[in-house]
Amino acid sequence: MKLSWKLVVISWLCAFAPPAQADERWVVIGGDVAAIVAELNGDAPLVGRDDTSLYPPSVAELPSVGYLRQLSAESVMSLSPTRILTNQYAGPEEVLEQLETVGLSLNIISSPHELSAIAGKVRDVAERLDRPEAGETLANQLEDQLATLNDKPALPTTQAAFVLSHSGVTPRMAGQDTGAHTMLEAVGLHNAFDNMQGYQAVGAEALARQAPEIIIVSQQGLEAIGGEEALWALPGMALTPAAKHQRLVLVDGQALLGFGPRAPQQLLELRATLDTLLSSDETSLP
Repeated sequence: MKLSWKLVVISWLCAFAPPAQADERWVVIGGDVAAIVAELNGDAPLVGRDDTSLYPPSVAELPSVGYLRQLSAESVMSLSPTRILTNQYAGPEEVLEQLETVGLSLNIISSPHELSAIAGKVRDVAERLDRPEAGETLANQLEDQLATLNDKPALPTTQAAFVLSHSGVTPRMAGQDTGAHTMLEAVGLHNAFDNMQGYQAVGAEALARQAPEIIIVSQQGLEAIGGEEALWALPGMALTPAAKHQRLVLVDGQALLGFGPRAPQQLLELRATLDTLLSSDETSLP
């Protein structure tokens, strides 16, 4: 029964598969991959994206095929693509198998959440775009930016918390094994919540105990919380050094945490903000 249903699905998809000689039509999946494509080749024949691919605006305006981890073959095939360019987190696996079965070219880019992997990702995408020289130039630029960041002198030991919030969801703090934890360490901060894993909601007692001295949040996240006043009113937040000294840093969350080509520059800008904040006599840490 299961095999019969699979054959039915494949037969249905085949009816919508593009002819062998069709012009190139690409769907890009993964915000990091989409941003790299845009950086390397603004003329790529993109016809669709997933929900995480929101930069640049020219990509965000494309039809979405859904969330990268919950794709459906029907949604993807509705755009009659010839190629799928995706990061390694796309799924479910059976959907990717169905797309390959009907003849789509499926290009999967290795995308570990590591800063050191960004340049390699750029080179990989560039090869798929047949633009290796442009990829090498961009990869070298990103490696230089990360080297500049690594050469920065150590900051004073500073406890920081990254707050993740989406509309209708209780704000959560970033622990270990998160992109935010990697970014905090990269700019020289200590994650006040490195005693937990992933993104978790924390109570007033834990927030007061961990005592972050700086709060970092995206502009979108701050708006979802209800603004700065609502942030400082979160249970336990008023007891933190960050609230006492009003130390709040806003970042472009998508660019900073996407591990794409914009991340190194965002990190340098964040580090510059921290250098100014922590060297200021008026806001120096006690």
